[in-house]
Amino acid sequence: MTDDEVLNQTRHWLEKAVIGLNLCPFAKAVYVKNQVRLVVSHARHADDLLEELDRELDLLVATPAEEIDTTLLIHPTLFDDFLDFNDFLEIAEGVVDEHGLEGVVQLASFHPKFQFEGTEPDDIGNFTNRAPFSILHLLREDSVERAVEAFPQADAIFETNIATLEKLGHAGWKSLGL
Repeated sequence: MTDDEVLNQTRHWLEKAVIGLNLCPFAKAVYVKNQVRLVVSHARHADDLLEELDRELDLLVATPAEEIDTTLLIHPTLFDDFLDFNDFLEIAEGVVDEHGLEGVVQLASFHPKFQFEGTEPDDIGNFTNRAPFSILHLLREDSVERAVEAFPQADAIFETNIATLEKLGHAGWKSLGL
């Protein structure tokens, strides 16, 4: 799969699911302003991906938010198994801490087989965090805080997303081409 194909599928997911279904009410504003950096990783090992994460963290904090507000570090092949990816996230969080960025940058994650603890694999609620590829989402804490202040029911987003997906159902999700 080429980088363009990975980026096109990721943009399709962002536009149809994340923004289109309003799963993240904060995403549209930065996306339409081209402040979302999409990076396709070619890392062959987790250590290589951690080095890329190092570079992306440095770039994000060194660049004004008006240019890059958030970064999606996309890996199309490294983590086929969700549990392996989930284990990797703990290490990735450690990289954020090593950079002294706790409270400055937070990580969110997406995976094609994402599964919340205590749910069945095909539970539609898991699709709130399903993406075409493994993705590390680097978010500026300041931007998140501003967005939450502007969105009075921010703590209800998760429940709203579950309700949206339950109403949509598996057939509706598939109809999005995801």
